[in-house]
Amino acid sequence: MNKKQLEVVLYGRPKCHLCDDVELAIRCLAEEFPLQLHMVDIESDAQLHEEMMLVIPVVAIDGEVVFRSITHVVTMEELREEFQKRQLGR
Repeated sequence: MNKKQLEVVLYGRPKCHLCDDVELAIRCLAEEFPLQLHMVDIESDAQLHEEMMLVIPVVAIDGEVVFRSITHVVTMEELREEFQKRQLGR
């Protein structure tokens, strides 16, 4: 069965250790799930910076913002669960 490739966008900024942690988790999960990871530096866009500076890292999957780091930073387990749901088309 062919798995659908997920388009994952990680919004963050340089020298953000939380962003680095989430990037590492996504790259590890890329061994289980076909995905394309795009990194977006929010400091390269004033509007993005204003919108996301207090909630990075932010993860969007297939064009939908799924995780914002408001109360906690997304875990590898939460990412895996979301990727699985999307693979199964739920």
